[in-house]
Amino acid sequence: MLQFKQETFHSRIVLPDGRTAERPIEVRTNPITGRTCRITHSRGEEHEPGTESLPEPPPFSENRANCPFCQARLATHTPQLAPELWPQGRMTRGNSTLFPNLFPYGRYSGVSLFDDDHFVEIGTAHRQSYTDSFMNCRAYLLQVLVHDPAAVYMAITQNHLPSAGGSLLHPHLQVQADRIPANYQRFLKFRAAEHRLQSGTRMFSDYLTLEKHAARRWIGATGPWQWLAAFAPEGFYEIWGILPGVTSLHTVIEDQWQALAQGVLNVQKFYRSLGRNGYNLGLLLLEDGSNDLELRVILTVRANYAPWVRSDFTGFEVMLGDMATFSSPELTAERARNFWQAYTL
Repeated sequence: MLQFKQETFHSRIVLPDGRTAERPIEVRTNPITGRTCRITHSRGEEHEPGTESLPEPPPFSENRANCPFCQARLATHTPQLAPELWPQGRMTRGNSTLFPNLFPYGRYSGVSLFDDDHFVEIGTAHRQSYTDSFMNCRAYLLQVLVHDPAAVYMAITQNHLPSAGGSLLHPHLQVQADRIPANYQRFLKFRAAEHRLQSGTRMFSDYLTLEKHAARRWIGATGPWQWLAAFAPEGFYEIWGILPGVTSLHTVIEDQWQALAQGVLNVQKFYRSLGRNGYNLGLLLLEDGSNDLELRVILTVRANYAPWVRSDFTGFEVMLGDMATFSSPELTAERARNFWQAYTL
């Protein structure tokens, strides 16, 4: 059922010096979504301003005085959870604090802070800070289920720096639960159920088996989490982490969250080596008892937050709906593997 389709063709052009050139373009189909992406290998020859080295921190990275997420202002400048959901108002785990999003995206929308560090460069966070924040998200989502069993469509996301959609520098995760699925949640629910009905096995476990056999995009493991470069990326340098056999928050233990945190930091260190400072993270969850969709986290790097850096989305992505990247997933995996050897549990 899972097919890794790819087609390579060439665009023939005449260069300014009169020579004829064949420019390769590769179209790949995502085995999960069926969406196509384009790998325009020749774009790798372009100079990408602002990626020669890691950009300087944002000019407001030292402005703790106006940050509502810093400890000095946290109690007076952030909202509290509704008492029927959590009477204490905010949830804590280690140095992490969780409270509702002041500008919610759904019925249950929260923010989970890491600690009191105001600005953390990509790849330099403490693993325990990430672990505590992830586990705070887990506790919140499980509490939501007790309060509202119909809010089964869940997500944990992160936007690092304004180029990735982040509105505040202070490191945090977003966490959401709703009765209404987002588009990707609706699709994954259907796709995972369809795959299991037809094959008797789970989709992401089968995907992992095929990728491990191919060995071209496989990166490594952190504990039970398995990491690989996406075959048909929908973002630049897209990397997946899959937790095979695990379909519910109820069964994810602390060691597995710590292993996830380590893998996320490995990806960030890889992105840092590319001179990139922004990224998005997403972990989508179905707590509807279907038991079909295994946990998968996705990370994609974003255009740098620095002066005069162009956006990573062009008219091709926004208007045509195909991601157009320039680095092959096989090269991404090859370059990222070093960070799994150097940073382990």
